[in-house]
Amino acid sequence: MPIPACRLEGDPFICSSSSFSSIGEDFPLLQGCACVQEEVSMARATDVEKENLQDDDGLGLEADDDTAHQISHDPWYQVGFVLTTGVNSAYVLGYSGSIMVPLGWVAGTTGLVLAAAISLYANALLARLHEVGGKRHIRYRDLAGHIYGRKIYALTWALQYVNLFMINTGYIILAGQALKAVYVLYTDDHVLKLPYCIAIAGIVCAMFAFGIPHLSALRIWLGVSTILSLIYIIIAFVLSIRDGVNSPVRDYNIPGSHNSKIFNTIGAVASLVFAYNTGMLPEIQATVKPPVIKNMEKALWFQFTIGVLPLYAVTFMGYWAYGSVTSTYLLNSVKGPVWVKTMANIAAFLQTVIALHPLSRRFVFRHN
Repeated sequence: MPIPACRLEGDPFICSSSSFSSIGEDFPLLQGCACVQEEVSMARATDVEKENLQDDDGLGLEADDDTAHQISHDPWYQVGFVLTTGVNSAYVLGYSGSIMVPLGWVAGTTGLVLAAAISLYANALLARLHEVGGKRHIRYRDLAGHIYGRKIYALTWALQYVNLFMINTGYIILAGQALKAVYVLYTDDHVLKLPYCIAIAGIVCAMFAFGIPHLSALRIWLGVSTILSLIYIIIAFVLSIRDGVNSPVRDYNIPGSHNSKIFNTIGAVASLVFAYNTGMLPEIQATVKPPVIKNMEKALWFQFTIGVLPLYAVTFMGYWAYGSVTSTYLLNSVKGPVWVKTMANIAAFLQTVIALHPLSRRFVFRHN
């Protein structure tokens, strides 16, 4: 009689259904045993879960267990909204001043469109590398290590976390700036300084990150984030149109000295590279339901078609309205009712807290 292949997982033993079938053949009296039937059903349920983690060709794929991801849990449109809310975070309020002002109409517009095309191609290519060697590579470092070896694994790990640290820092500063903008709308005593606002924003971001355990748990928060994005984008867009119509002729010449233009151009190019990319696409793709490659491509197309329209609208309209004097935080340039600007800034603050979650919540590692 073949010995069942079991593994002890506390109590009871978990055995494969084929092992229990052989037991039943050799010992007919055990065929009706309730405990054996229960173990068989548990083993079959495990087999069904494994079948659900298959690629497009029906080949079983393994995923690393050392992760806090919920693997293959989310539909493609939920992932599409994760990417879209990231693209339309409060950072879009700065692109008029940080991209368009240093580059001008021609170079700025060309740069935004070209960066979108390159980012779509690069992300789609990366998405297709998600399943390599019979395994789902759910983190950047896993994929890099599989292709290039352990040294590149370590290098990718370090570079990714430097990148995430810088993005996290930028988000927290941005949220603090939104709080400061609300404060100065009502008083100019400068008691509440920007560093204090940044500290408050960091605490709120940390509390939200710890309260939402993983990316898949965002769900309803993605809808809230979308609504908040629309609030500050629509307000900035409408107030920019009104100011642009009522203002005199704008100056669209690139400001600054020769040296400052060089450095500002470098900063603008860096903003273009960052604008469409999360820095953790494999980690996000790990949550997509099978077929993971096709569904991730759907999410990417959603991001780079419908998802980028608000970004373009507020960026171009802000630059059109204020020209070379556009602020790097557009809500500081617009004129309008105090309550409207307050609502826009609060929406920007809250949306930044939610958009920061995929980057701040340490779901890349289960253990650090």
